[in-house]
Amino acid sequence: MATASMFSSKGDAAYTELRARILRGELVPGSRLAQRDLADEFGMSLTPLREAIRRLSSEGLIDLDTQRDARVAAINATEARQLFEVRLSLDPTAAMLAAQRRTDADLAALRTAAARLVPVTRTWGEEGLTAHRDFHRALYVASHNDVLIRMLDDIWDKSDRYRRLGLDLPPGDEPRTRDHREHHELVELIANQDAAGAGDLMRTHIERSLTATAITVLEQREANRATGLIGRSDGA
Repeated sequence: MATASMFSSKGDAAYTELRARILRGELVPGSRLAQRDLADEFGMSLTPLREAIRRLSSEGLIDLDTQRDARVAAINATEARQLFEVRLSLDPTAAMLAAQRRTDADLAALRTAAARLVPVTRTWGEEGLTAHRDFHRALYVASHNDVLIRMLDDIWDKSDRYRRLGLDLPPGDEPRTRDHREHHELVELIANQDAAGAGDLMRTHIERSLTATAITVLEQREANRATGLIGRSDGA
């Protein structure tokens, strides 16, 4: 039992670190995982590392083949659009429920998170993404629907890989003053318990998000590959 517990604990630690590196883009989409090197770096055997890899494979973040070769799952327009479509449905619901159910403590947490927001641009990078995530999570928590919160947490994490792509695109250089303003408007709508207004604004907010920008670019890249305009093997 002690051995099983040790593997589980080390597996959890490896899972947490690998997942974070994938979502932050430190482990590049499509890249092969050097399992022995990672096990040495984490100070563990291959057994708990492979436990972590299997968990991440079940979440769609790692691709496994029959030879135990593991690669970081590639990003693609299909997954990006599916995540986007689910957020378009769930985020407005969370905003509406937050307006209906928020407590004074929820509102204080939202205002604190809003005060830490900075524009989500290349300039602010991880700080901007972290503050953005903290704000949305405070809003999710204010919905007081545990199932919804868990679903949105998972979708948010997986969407982060596409947000980072959005940061690298030319529109990411522009001050995202509209996004910044919309967050503060959402706080006031929730404070005033305007459920319909909060839901409508959240839908608009998602429609103009970094993930939406990334989808357009990925779809264009994939269309270009399909027509042979890029990625040709003849080097042209």
